[in-house]
Amino acid sequence: MEDLLYVIPANSEKEAIVEMLEAHPEIKFVSLVGIDHAGNDTDEKIPVRIFLKDMDDFYAGSAVQTDGSSVVLAGIATLNNAKVDMPIDPSVNWFVDYNFENYDEETEKPVGTLRIPAFLVHEGKRVDSRAVLKDTLDYVKKELLNIFHTTGTISGLEHVNGADVEDICFTSATELEFWVKTPLEDANIEEMSASQVMQEQYWQRTHGIVRNALEQAVLLLDKYGLSVEMGHKEVGGIKAHLDESGRMVSVCEQIEVDWKFADALQAADNELIVRTFIREVFRMNGLEVSFKAKPMIGLAGNGEHTHIGMGAILKGGKFVNLFAPKDMTKEFMSAIGYGSIMGLLKNYEVINPFVSATNDSLNRLKPGFEAPVCIVTSLGHTPEVPSRNRTILAGLIRDINSPAATRFELRACNPYTNTYLVLAAIYSAALDGIKYAVTKSTADLLAELSKEAGVEAGYLEKDRAYRSEKDVFEDYTDEERNRLFGAPPATVWENLSGLDNYPEKRAAVCAAGAFTDAIIEAFKSGALLRWKTELISRIIPENRDIVRACKEIVSDYVTDQDSYNWNKINGLRCYLAKDSIDEKSLFTLLKTALVEGDYETASGLQVEMYDKMEELKALYDSYQKNMI
Repeated sequence: MEDLLYVIPANSEKEAIVEMLEAHPEIKFVSLVGIDHAGNDTDEKIPVRIFLKDMDDFYAGSAVQTDGSSVVLAGIATLNNAKVDMPIDPSVNWFVDYNFENYDEETEKPVGTLRIPAFLVHEGKRVDSRAVLKDTLDYVKKELLNIFHTTGTISGLEHVNGADVEDICFTSATELEFWVKTPLEDANIEEMSASQVMQEQYWQRTHGIVRNALEQAVLLLDKYGLSVEMGHKEVGGIKAHLDESGRMVSVCEQIEVDWKFADALQAADNELIVRTFIREVFRMNGLEVSFKAKPMIGLAGNGEHTHIGMGAILKGGKFVNLFAPKDMTKEFMSAIGYGSIMGLLKNYEVINPFVSATNDSLNRLKPGFEAPVCIVTSLGHTPEVPSRNRTILAGLIRDINSPAATRFELRACNPYTNTYLVLAAIYSAALDGIKYAVTKSTADLLAELSKEAGVEAGYLEKDRAYRSEKDVFEDYTDEERNRLFGAPPATVWENLSGLDNYPEKRAAVCAAGAFTDAIIEAFKSGALLRWKTELISRIIPENRDIVRACKEIVSDYVTDQDSYNWNKINGLRCYLAKDSIDEKSLFTLLKTALVEGDYETASGLQVEMYDKMEELKALYDSYQKNMI
């Protein structure tokens, strides 16, 4: 509907906001959107009349309070100190969320809710994810302006006079992958795995209700000014079938939607609203959407590649991409670009906890599924001919004819990654590297970034390599990858331990003061609680059901192979799930370690459980297929 109000632009005057809302009486509610440390957004229904009456109080943060102990602010907002204020943020766009299943009788338009991004304030301090990103960007901007105003010519940016730099822009974007399926239908993993290997789905034509929903979603997002660049099928899925009435059934497809970059804080807000609207549009078409990182083991997971850029606004308003070198055909990037990627890679052990904080997220990061497994970058084979290496963690994206688009792509994120915290950590780490790089030549920085493991370096670690133009999955063994680029964490506990095991790197990421010790510990506590709870209440029970389902098959003809397989299967079943007086099963040992807080032991047992479960499933599959 063309006469709906979709966006109230950033930094709108209060009088203009009142005028817009009074002109659109179909907007019945206001919802303040604060983001906790798990990336959850708050939502409520406040009548618009209250917002219009008490607007100044909403801006000041005194109009709405929430129970902070009910969101993920662990150790900050507690049961006996739960009051959290919610001041609104006028510096970003405010989106109107329309309920197309609930029409207002007077206006004959769908009822709208104005979603206003907000901060969460506890005891006078902002403690939410949005605040961490905003305060970090303010700090990094101040530091970069100081660098430009006090440093001489920066290598690769000889065309930029530092004295002319008036402002710094942090340009970011995310891409959203998701699975779409018919409700309550189980997927045929083996069939879809074959389709994926044979590359039958990627960028294929969408059909029926999936096509309808995708087209509706793209058109709707454009109405919100998000400038969708494309929506297309991803690698996962199978062709749907028609039932007797011509209705599509057995839908199971993977989709990706991309939209235009924005300022980093706005980009994170945009991602949140895109996820919300896509879910609603597909639901209205009778389809389920899953944004889980690995909704089905053995098939492609959902990534959310996160793009990181940086620019300067010069006197007169000209924009300059700070990663792009003066001559795109001779150099990969500027010293600012080198410093940024070096900072990200060197400090990644304390960025990774924010990127992958769930069991599901780590399930996706496995070799063979185009998801990164180690800390390494790719720049391309030569500056003259840009190339893309999809097997690395963070790669340089460049186009000789479009230097303004030069950026890095972090490939490890997933749709439920807390983008606010990840961007804050990345830009902090980038600043750490930039401070080292601005006094070096691009040639020296390229040599350092491309060094072999064991070579001393001024900034990067001696025993590590950081760049590869090879296929990281195919051209290295597991042992080589781990030795050159660092062993990836196998569990949430291992990953979160990076925040304690690397104090210098933690200091670099926390330099802005936005990642306080209290916020870091709150993030860790919340992530560990979810890890522990999911293992005890979901993963172990689900695995126990799988073990129970692996039953001996009665057959008229049983071979020695069948007997051998069943004995191995039954041995695994007992090892995993059956206790005796003297020996406890793996499931029991893991649950006990989690309950007792012995997370180091629990982490090792979780890895063993995953390995044993995969062995069991493979054995039982072979056992079943040999029965005739």
